Amino acid sequence: MGIPELLMVAGFLFAAYAVIANDSIQTLGTFLASNAQRPWWHLWLFSVSILMAVLLWGWYSNGGDPAYGRLEKFPVPEGGVNIIHVLAPFTLLLLTRFGIPVSTTFLVLAVFAPGNIAPMLNKSLVGYFIAFVVAIIVFKFVVAKIMVRFRETRDEQVPLYWVLLQWASTGFLWSQWLVQDLANIFVFLPREIDLSWLLFAIFVLLVMQGVTFYQYGGRIQKIVTSKTMTSDIRAATIVDFIYGLILLIFKEWSNMPMSTTWVFLGLLAGREVAMTLLFSQRPMKETWNLVFMDAGKAFVGLVISVVIALIGIEFAS
Repeated sequence: MGIPELLMVAGFLFAAYAVIANDSIQTLGTFLASNAQRPWWHLWLFSVSILMAVLLWGWYSNGGDPAYGRLEKFPVPEGGVNIIHVLAPFTLLLLTRFGIPVSTTFLVLAVFAPGNIAPMLNKSLVGYFIAFVVAIIVFKFVVAKIMVRFRETRDEQVPLYWVLLQWASTGFLWSQWLVQDLANIFVFLPREIDLSWLLFAIFVLLVMQGVTFYQYGGRIQKIVTSKTMTSDIRAATIVDFIYGLILLIFKEWSNMPMSTTWVFLGLLAGREVAMTLLFSQRPMKETWNLVFMDAGKAFVGLVISVVIALIGIEFAS
């Protein structure tokens, strides 16, 4: 195995761990928070069963492309993967350790095709604002009375049907998120992979998912648990369902990858504003500070992504 092949594998491993440890908490964070009383491996088995189904179906139905065609505008680099490509997920891995919700879409994919930064950014910004507005409308006006009821009965036993609804909404969201974000991992491999590469990828992802679940989300999970009522399984069900619907809409919009991190932060931000308006539990200024702090962290990731992409252009030339 030559140096390009070794770098390809290293990039894949870094990206797989960084994406699973950072981005998957967007999808599974409320699930983990509201099921913290359950053994971690029960939750892990549920998530990996969906992961395998999505991965196998994508590979089979797309002629060996598990990324669902989202890498069409991200060709394999001439000469193979180089050290700059590997630097992107390694940087993401470091930022994840500090609990910064960086967008893997920008940080990883921008290095492979810097010209796609603008369309990825446009789609992601639209996703953020749509999620923000939808969350305010839904939580302040559509389900306001339900949220009040949830708050009043938060210490009571949750009916079984809510548990089933939450696991169903999480499964739906997890599948839609995987369709969007698998591109961030498989960009390091050939655009069409054979069965041996597929089995290797499945093994890696299952192990890394297990580590994340064993740690119950790690430091990034604090972004979820710091928000209002995320440990309530009923509130988590509504969040997951809305997030999944938004990702489904954007999946049908185009194959251009987008930052699910920004959509997630927009959803949490809008929900937090609505909860403040609904319960008046804290000054609105404090809520806006929380919103801007999360958005600022995501912006830091964007700046780093662009810088690394520019370094990649200089390195390639």
